[in-house]
Order: sequence, then structure tokens, then C-alpha cells
Amino acid sequence: MSFGQAVSSFFSNYANFQGRTQRSGYWWVVLFLVLVSFVLWFVDLQLFAGLWSQDLLDQGSGPLSIVFGLAIIVPVIALGVRRLHDTNRSGWWVLLGFIPIIGSIVLFVFYVLDSTPGDNQYGPNPKGVDVGGV
Repeated sequence: MSFGQAVSSFFSNYANFQGRTQRSGYWWVVLFLVLVSFVLWFVDLQLFAGLWSQDLLDQGSGPLSIVFGLAIIVPVIALGVRRLHDTNRSGWWVLLGFIPIIGSIVLFVFYVLDSTPGDNQYGPNPKGVDVGGV
């Protein structure tokens, strides 16, 4: 999956918690979100330097960053759930993110794992690979 396809799929599946997302699609979206967040942080620093608390701006909590963060909460959770589905895990595992440090490490490991070969209970393999072979 290319960068453009991953970002397009991310926004077209805004609140879709069904199906699977392959590893490359997940990490391309993460890269996109990091880049957008960095740009918005920089724009916040330039536009709101005198109008917004400098401490908040330095932490990346400017008005544009906050609006963007709120706008992507649901699709980011949905993406994580679909990625967990791809490793044949329930989407409820995403709640591990509420456990400081340990939960994030476990989720990171799950997100790095390769897809479950073939179809699983959450749908067909997004890579389109037929492991059974013909």
C-alpha cells in the first residue's frame, strides 16, 4: 500500500471499525499524522504566539493542533482496531493504551506484527495473498 492510498483509506474509513488494515497502511498513516501535527504546531507558533499561552504552544497545544487532534480521534481508534483485526486480535485490545507505558509497548508490538495469513474472523487478508495456494 502506498502513502497516498493509505491516507485516502484512512479518511474514507473514518469510523469503520470492521475489517483489517495491513501494516504498511497503518504506518504510512502514522507518518502522515506526525507530519501534519508538526506543520500545525509550527503554524500555531507563528499565528498565535502573542494570543495563546507560550507554554501551551511549546507543548504543541495550539488551537489548530487541538482542533486537528479532536477531528482525528475516531479515525485513529478505528485504524488501531482494524490493525489489531489484521493480527487476529479483538479491537478491544486498543484499550491497553490506557495503561501507562506497558499498554503502549504491548500495542506497539501488536501493530508491528505481520498480518495473519489468509482470511480470519475479521475478513480477508488485505494483502490479497492466498496462503492456501492453488
